[in-house]
Amino acid sequence: MNYWLAKSEPEEYSIDDLKKDKVCHWDGVRNYQARNYMREMQKGDLVLFYHSNAAPPGVAGVMKVVKIAYPDPSQFDKKDKHFDPKSTGDNPRWFCPDLKFERKFKQFISLSELRNTKGLEKLPLLQRGSRLSVHPVSKREFEIIVGMGT
Repeated sequence: MNYWLAKSEPEEYSIDDLKKDKVCHWDGVRNYQARNYMREMQKGDLVLFYHSNAAPPGVAGVMKVVKIAYPDPSQFDKKDKHFDPKSTGDNPRWFCPDLKFERKFKQFISLSELRNTKGLEKLPLLQRGSRLSVHPVSKREFEIIVGMGT
């Protein structure tokens, strides 16, 4: 099993939206490295749900990969803000997995709390210049963060 962190702006899509929907396709990611990470996700992998561009930003809960990445439908929709005219059905550029709500943390974990937690020093989210919306986390980092939210 692998572990990941995925960011979403809560006004766009929050952990509460996912809880209501139960499952979503994690679409609209337009960064090649983040896309590559999503293509590495396997069914059953666990994903931390991070609220970005929030006051404060932080980890809100856990999702599970229930379908491996497939062509992101938003890239083909001319009305969608994530439309990509260079993507075609024969040669899609962007992919998205389906993620299922697992749990919302009892305790929201702010970015400042993450920065001050021993064992998370190498967490990609905390590295200078790191802006990826999806990235891997180690099993230990995942366990520390889940423990903080329980």
